[in-house]
Amino acid sequence: MGSRMAGRTVIVTGGASGIGLGISTGLAAEGANLVIADLNVEDAQKAADAITHAGGNAIAAHVDVTKRASVAAGIERAVQEFGKLDCYFNNAGFNKPMKFLDVTEENFTAIMNVNALAVFVGTQEAAKQYIRQGTGGKVVNTASIAGRSGFPSFAPYSASKAAVISITQAAARALAEHNITVNAFSPGVVQTPLWTTLDKDLEEIGEGDSGFDSMAAGILVGRAAQPEDIAPTALFLASSDSDYVTGQTMAIDGGMILV
Repeated sequence: MGSRMAGRTVIVTGGASGIGLGISTGLAAEGANLVIADLNVEDAQKAADAITHAGGNAIAAHVDVTKRASVAAGIERAVQEFGKLDCYFNNAGFNKPMKFLDVTEENFTAIMNVNALAVFVGTQEAAKQYIRQGTGGKVVNTASIAGRSGFPSFAPYSASKAAVISITQAAARALAEHNITVNAFSPGVVQTPLWTTLDKDLEEIGEGDSGFDSMAAGILVGRAAQPEDIAPTALFLASSDSDYVTGQTMAIDGGMILV
């Protein structure tokens, strides 16, 4: 076990699987107190148990990121359990691909609510806690290469992740006076359950040739990412190493999007 996060309490939304689980596991291995906040509390508990079994500190919390009261309750739970909050990962997100001309208001709104509005609310609620504590703190948001480059079957998702980048910048400016840093990271193609579902969805709408394998083929380092590839950057953004970094979106995409 490492110690770079010793004594620091971290909430990871969507922490029970995929990138969120990779972040949670990586930070716990560096001594963080983890709150795995997820809509699926059973999987969150399994993840927390695995971390505890490995010698770390973790609890599960049922959190619906689209409901402010639920987000606030998750933060309260973290503070009750571990005494304070130091870093909040707005990581929960989803995608439901549709052809551009078939996208409905319902599809657009559902994706924007989870991927953008919930990031805004999570940032607000975490910041309020840091201000109450008088300690400052960190917010880290999960963006995407889709926030830098729009994809035809992922239009609402692309819009939502562009919003994450803008929220990150606005929040960094708004909260700097409170010693709160706000950053994001931008993954590319990551081998997670989300992508397995996406591939099935793309097949259903006749876009199977634009799925995981074809997108991964364009990665400069020659392979798709694993959740463990995200963890080192997450650790940097959650730790004191990044105290002089704010308002940034760091790409972890193997060289897919070059700007």
